[in-house]
Amino acid sequence: MKPRWAIVFAWLLACVGVSSLEAQLRTRVQAAEFINPTAFVPDPTDRDTQFVVQQDGRILSVKAGVTRSALLDLRAEVVSGGEQGLLGLAFPPGAPERLFVNFTNRAGNTVVARFRRSNDPAVADAGSRFDLRWGGAGGAAYIQQPFANHNGGHLAFGPDGYLYIGLGDGGSANDPGNRAQTSTELLGKMLRVDVAVPDSDPIGYRIPSGNPFESARARPEIWAFGLRNPWRYSFDDPSRGGTGALVIGDVGQDRWEEVDYEPANRGGRNYGWRNREGAHGNVSAVPPAYVPLVDPIHEYDHSVGQSITGGYVYRGTALGPAFQGRYFFADFIQGRVWSLGLVIDPSTGEARAGNLIEHTAELGGFSTLGNISSFAADAAGELYIVSHSRGVVLKIVGAPVAPTTPGGFRILAAQ
Repeated sequence: MKPRWAIVFAWLLACVGVSSLEAQLRTRVQAAEFINPTAFVPDPTDRDTQFVVQQDGRILSVKAGVTRSALLDLRAEVVSGGEQGLLGLAFPPGAPERLFVNFTNRAGNTVVARFRRSNDPAVADAGSRFDLRWGGAGGAAYIQQPFANHNGGHLAFGPDGYLYIGLGDGGSANDPGNRAQTSTELLGKMLRVDVAVPDSDPIGYRIPSGNPFESARARPEIWAFGLRNPWRYSFDDPSRGGTGALVIGDVGQDRWEEVDYEPANRGGRNYGWRNREGAHGNVSAVPPAYVPLVDPIHEYDHSVGQSITGGYVYRGTALGPAFQGRYFFADFIQGRVWSLGLVIDPSTGEARAGNLIEHTAELGGFSTLGNISSFAADAAGELYIVSHSRGVVLKIVGAPVAPTTPGGFRILAAQ
């Protein structure tokens, strides 16, 4: 039987609830002196090495916090500025000798390119570049962008081993071409492709079995419809106890920012843009491609922030068990950071969000965080924040541990 004090202590912890998670976090500088970083990606072959993606077209290797060399330099190929540039990097699970990048080329179009590492794993072989072809072997080696904004740009491999490519709606305002709801357009969609093909493959990918529109009148690469500008998404890591769900931060128009939640292997959803912004009606002149439209699990209006940066469901240990399963995200413009509690329905896998907590002040405020372009999670599940404006990568750490009280004192008799 537990002693009475232990029962009372456990009851107090449960009663403290949300307030117990406030003022427990800090940041420390992991690496610095970058130019407009857009991503921080761990090296799957070396726990001490990460890669910092710069918007200007360079990817720099960082080992033990020290910047060492350029993994890749695409500055001559990339148009950079505003929402354009080198925007994503991902390593395939089980094939870390390959890497994939997403950038806007000199014509302003989206390129997803594959490279191989050289004999030095910290340097890619520039001559190994292959740009994925869209629409067959004779298709374009880019995805045309009609405007300079809403490029998406993130890349992530799912627990299924497939590459997920988040594309914005092509830009301007309110998706004037209704591309996010057009089945023949790749823009405004989440794509899923199998890139585990030989280097000699003329397309660079296959359509995975189970893609929801493989046999429909839609592009077979499409996994989900109705995204405006998915700026960072991640999977709840099943190797660390997560659900495998895909969680998307989708940037809004001028009223609402949203977090979309997709249980594992639940493709074919329509997140509603442009017919809806968040959970609210928007442009309805043309009906959506199909229904139902899936509402976000969380949204906030533009009195709170103006451009969401999606993050991660926390599955590390350093922050303590109270943070397990909470989703961290930010607002790029305001430099604010929150975590969100998720309650998962075991029968459906759907999530209900609640217990929103803001961590901005305890993490140092805007002077420390700046404009937040990305989050990252390392092999241990610990979280990092990428400050685009400050050129700094910050690690989120827990509260300082109080020193243990020394024991074993004894009084020495005077001699």
